[in-house]
Amino acid sequence: MSETAKRLEKADKYLQKGKLSSALEELRLVLQEEPGNDYARQRAADVAMSLALTSEASGYLGELFDHSAAQNRPSDAISHYKKLLRLGPVDTDRTFKYAQIIEKSSPREALEAFRTTFEPLLTGGRKEDAFLAIRKMVALEPSAENLHREAELAEAMGDREAAAYSLLQLGKLEENAGRDGSSIFARAYELDGNNTNIMLAHARCLLRAQHAEEAVQVLQTQTLSSAEYIELLAQAMLTANQLEAAEPLVTQLYEQSERALGLVGEVINAYVQSGHTTDGVRYARTLEPRAKARGTFRELLNLVRELSDKNTADLELLDYLAQLYNTSNREHEYCAALLKLFELHYAQRNFTKAAECLDRASEVDAYEPGHEERLAMLRGKIDNNRYNAIENRIATVTRTTSKIAPTEEEEPEEATQEEPAQNSEPTVLEDLMLQAEIFLQYSMRSKAVERLERINKLFPHEEDQREKLAQLYVGAGFVPKYEDVKPPTAAAEKATAAAGANESAVDNFARVTEITRNIARQSSVKAVLFATVNDVGRHWNVSRCVAGLCSPGKPPSAAMEYCGTGVTKSDVMGLAKLLPAMQALTVKANGPVSFERAQTAPEMEPVRTVLAAQKIDSLMAVPLIDGDEPLGLIILEQCGGRRVFRNVDKVVLDTIAEQVVMAVNNARLRSLVKNMAVTDENSGLMRRSSYVDVLLAEVQRSLPQKSPISLVLMNFGSASALVKEVGEDRVDEAMHEIGRTVTANIRQNDLAVRYDLTSIVLVLADTSDKNAFFVLDKLRKMLANSRMPGCNDPVTITTGIAELVMQPKYDAVDIVTEGINRVETALETARHEGEDRAHLMAPVYESNVVAAV
Repeated sequence: MSETAKRLEKADKYLQKGKLSSALEELRLVLQEEPGNDYARQRAADVAMSLALTSEASGYLGELFDHSAAQNRPSDAISHYKKLLRLGPVDTDRTFKYAQIIEKSSPREALEAFRTTFEPLLTGGRKEDAFLAIRKMVALEPSAENLHREAELAEAMGDREAAAYSLLQLGKLEENAGRDGSSIFARAYELDGNNTNIMLAHARCLLRAQHAEEAVQVLQTQTLSSAEYIELLAQAMLTANQLEAAEPLVTQLYEQSERALGLVGEVINAYVQSGHTTDGVRYARTLEPRAKARGTFRELLNLVRELSDKNTADLELLDYLAQLYNTSNREHEYCAALLKLFELHYAQRNFTKAAECLDRASEVDAYEPGHEERLAMLRGKIDNNRYNAIENRIATVTRTTSKIAPTEEEEPEEATQEEPAQNSEPTVLEDLMLQAEIFLQYSMRSKAVERLERINKLFPHEEDQREKLAQLYVGAGFVPKYEDVKPPTAAAEKATAAAGANESAVDNFARVTEITRNIARQSSVKAVLFATVNDVGRHWNVSRCVAGLCSPGKPPSAAMEYCGTGVTKSDVMGLAKLLPAMQALTVKANGPVSFERAQTAPEMEPVRTVLAAQKIDSLMAVPLIDGDEPLGLIILEQCGGRRVFRNVDKVVLDTIAEQVVMAVNNARLRSLVKNMAVTDENSGLMRRSSYVDVLLAEVQRSLPQKSPISLVLMNFGSASALVKEVGEDRVDEAMHEIGRTVTANIRQNDLAVRYDLTSIVLVLADTSDKNAFFVLDKLRKMLANSRMPGCNDPVTITTGIAELVMQPKYDAVDIVTEGINRVETALETARHEGEDRAHLMAPVYESNVVAAV
């Protein structure tokens, strides 16, 4: 037996007799002879702890921990460390090593251990170990404090790339928390300008802060091929008004994806706004071949239409739109565009161009109402031969035998003789009134005022005799000026009152349907807000119109602004303050609020500086309410004079606000569907796997409003028979074509789902079961030329229809389940009735329960 074994045996005997000190002495001798004997060391540590020899026990346990860690025995090392910790503080090195051992098994405890060692390591001059500790802390808890420490230490160590990367993560963290991270990204860019992600983040912040030129310079330090980089650089160049440089980038994006169509619109609109419409039209023409090749020419045309609607006074853009309508054989829209051109050319006294437009419009549709009146407007203002040619083309014109009056080259500046003035007065006055009316219609107030000033000079006090002229004065905000000022006559007062009454009783409500219809057609939240501010701003003729989405107590998440002619855009920070403040007032008032003297109103004290900076004299705010939750608001601003907003304005805008909320919710739902990647690229139909989810979401959206939802389940033939006859691939190809036709002929807020191989189900929002039949009839007509493979007859559509039970007392899941089952039963019933039949199945109610199926 070896000497070590004898001493261990002797120590055991001492322990059995309770002689702990003697046993410990034997174990000490063993360790002196064999320093690597961890068994003896463990026994010695236990005995030392029993004898309350803390310092000696700590030494033994520390050595045991070191040996276990070195020999990769993590469980033993953890056990020894915890015993060691109970005896008192553990030195930094062992705690640092312990943290690395438990990093994966106990991340929270490891985080605390790293945090404990970081400062001692740093103050001890061990920067490399301290940096390792802080990196581990960031990995376990990427907090702002940890990232900031990591960046500082990396920079102090001269590792600029690591410091910049830490700042990049810190900046992202700040922005995700809703705070400004621009200064952090700027510092990161200073440390490492070659990092692509840092460069993009810094440029994005510069662009957001309206430092577009600097953003362009930053982005041009690198050349990347990613769509994100190209889009950001294009956006920066557009904002910096570097339109020619932005063109090829936007074109490249448009060639890659049609989603870049919005940027195309920004390029064209920027050209138009800067007075270079010719360049904008030139750029649009270069994209026509690409759009036609990809089958997106219709989208390009709609974009130009929207831009033309936004810039109503731009003749060149409207003329280009007319050419696009003509190219795509859309005769009705082509004729309408030509007539708009006619009105604008006539208002600018370019009678030759006006005649060309009327000639082309009559060639397209000679029976268009109003051609006679338009031709009469040109009598005496164009060449007689041209007049006769147009007259001969207009089928409904009653030919006159009277000789056409001679050409009127210019208007008389003054009525020098009484008799000629009387003979020419009706023609000249009515021409000027008509021109002013057209200019007002197209929001060209300055030109309208010019015409009214001439009327005021040539025909003083004529508004006392003509109510229509008085209404034009009121509509343009023009006050006639005379040296001998007289009190307004009864006729003038009557005309003014009639104008106001007409505006409040007819005009607003006649227009609201068109505005809401346009809003409902938009497919994205941004497009909804854009259409809202432009339609409302132009219709109410306000200086600015703002539509924003925000929740109470939070900054706006989205906002769009319309500015009238000569009105500057709002400051972004001011807008961010104004929207929440006005929303708080609408919530408090439980409805719209208006202020004729906004800058002196006590309620507007928190944003008085914003009102003064933006020169807002009067305003009205209308809330957007989704159920009981505030969603945002619409603000109408009047600058350069006070304005009284009437009750009828509030009523009409409330109606529009309801449509805006519905359109925003629909756009978000469609966005969710796209993000879920549930749409089939070949047919445009959603996949069956998403059916229940989107239907449930639509029910939950419509339930509070009690809006109807109908399901239309269409079957185009027996799947098994068709597959057996021609194969599944050919059937699938035919269904792709049918799917494209269906999706192209339903509303944007309706959903079409591929139910099975030969079936499609429609989810029709805001549609009753009776109206669902009209949708089905329309689709039957559109699919009249479609054929299933192996069949020469038109495709048969056997259909089941069911309207969901939209009652708040039922759970949304139950409503969806019952509706799906009922529409399937309706389809089976229609099949038994024969091919190409449709069957409507109404719900069967039981007491307090949706009918079971």
